[in-house]
Amino acid sequence: MITGFVLQTSAQILAPVKWSYGAKKINAKEAVVFMKASIDEGWHLYSQFVKDGGPVKTTFTFASGAYSLDGATKEPTPITRNEKVFNMDVGFFEHEVIFQQKIKLKAGQVTVKGKLEYMTCNDKQCLPPETVEFSIPVK
Repeated sequence: MITGFVLQTSAQILAPVKWSYGAKKINAKEAVVFMKASIDEGWHLYSQFVKDGGPVKTTFTFASGAYSLDGATKEPTPITRNEKVFNMDVGFFEHEVIFQQKIKLKAGQVTVKGKLEYMTCNDKQCLPPETVEFSIPVK
């Protein structure tokens, strides 16, 4: 007779993308901030330029501060292929990608704050879109 048993399970939280940040002053009035995504093997992160009806594109939102944006956030050329689940060609990145935003400084030292939204998928599944806040000191 079995009087009791314990069933143990462990939930695995998937976090296939890790973000890191940096900044480099070009001169006293300009700098570039870097948002780097390190992407686990087998996963991919979508470009900022995905057509409507596709996956959630990577989006950067910058809070106002002692700086102003100088142009759009830049990204390298993505890998583009047809994804059957979305029935369209989509651009994405594997392994790692560095997004760059040029800024004009209104003060000597600033902190660039904001948030980014992204979605990641592998060949079997897509994770829900995630929003991450960032704070990048520019010295």
